[in-house]
Amino acid sequence: MISENEILSTINMTRAEHLDVRTVTLGVSLFDCASTDYDTFAYRLRAKISKYAKRLVETCNMVGDRYGIPVVNKRISVSPMATVCAGFTRDQMVEACRVLDDCAKDVGVDFIGGFGALVEKGMTPGERNLIDALPEALATTDRICSSINVGSTKAGINMDAVKLMGERILDVAAATADRDAIGCAKLVVFCNIPQDDVVINVGVSGPGVVKKALDRAFEAKGDYLTITDAAEVIKHTAYKVTRVGEIIGNEVAQRLNLPFGVADLSLAPTPAVGDSVGEIFQTMGLSSIGAPGTTAILAMLNDAVKKGGVFASSHVGGLSGAFIPVSEDSAIEAAARSGALTMEKLEAMTSVCSVGLDMIAIPGDTSAATISGMIADEMAIGMINSKTTAVRIIPVPGKGVGEKAV
Repeated sequence: MISENEILSTINMTRAEHLDVRTVTLGVSLFDCASTDYDTFAYRLRAKISKYAKRLVETCNMVGDRYGIPVVNKRISVSPMATVCAGFTRDQMVEACRVLDDCAKDVGVDFIGGFGALVEKGMTPGERNLIDALPEALATTDRICSSINVGSTKAGINMDAVKLMGERILDVAAATADRDAIGCAKLVVFCNIPQDDVVINVGVSGPGVVKKALDRAFEAKGDYLTITDAAEVIKHTAYKVTRVGEIIGNEVAQRLNLPFGVADLSLAPTPAVGDSVGEIFQTMGLSSIGAPGTTAILAMLNDAVKKGGVFASSHVGGLSGAFIPVSEDSAIEAAARSGALTMEKLEAMTSVCSVGLDMIAIPGDTSAATISGMIADEMAIGMINSKTTAVRIIPVPGKGVGEKAV
């Protein structure tokens, strides 16, 4: 039986502590759309996206309104386009990307992912064509997200692909230089990338909820609150947040007559005050994220979030855990600006967090070799530790250290 206090607590999470359903994602397989004829492929693609996703936004809004919990982003994830469009030229890959972007706009979703390739075992001509198409494709579309998987625990790391991606990231930055390299914010290099099916997945986020719960615990116990007590507070909070996500996800799936996939419980921050992962470290007693003890607290945070989520649902998956995107978290950004958080410390933290080097702006004159080296280091962490790691870095043309990008 749910108590009145628990109901009021959940209401307060949404009103004052930035609890939201960060994303509902519809996974769509495009393998039955494949064709050697581009026009046939484009027709099948439009038809399938429309069939499964035309009611997605409307349904998410209805369910969000019913429970009073906003669904911030509605997304689609499709099969890797380099596999589906294996026989396409570079120019046809660009056109396929634009069709995908048009489909996203037609059904009203915020983003559509899947313009990517799985090249950890090697690279086919079609996969090379897609990677070569990235600069133009990301510069001429609005809602496309691209991911290139260059490594896995089973296959190892494709170092040729790592070298190529260092070059292409710079090319994407140059192609979108008028917008401070925004194309690079939509391009991620992965190791052990998660796979999708034709299901509804839901991502729930609540760093502000966790911080407030810890604040209350410290007010109640003060110096008597141990690290174990803090972990228990995080577990109980993660349980509540995961239950919210599963309820929303299940109802969206039922209304669309699709299976429910997983609830992805992530402490993914936003620039809003009170919605920061970095502030959690200060609550735990550190002067700033990046100070000695940061990696240990991040490991505890990630472990507690995962355990609380698993207790709440048998369908926890995705990238559940804590994210540390530098440009999307006010406290982490401040620590980076002050020098308290360095690139080396960030890399160490990625060995225990959910993803990797995420949303980091770097000087535009950084060489392709340096970027490839950063990618290789991060992929090695993922491969050896059997975890998903990723690199999303933004070399901003014309900007140097200390300068601000839009």
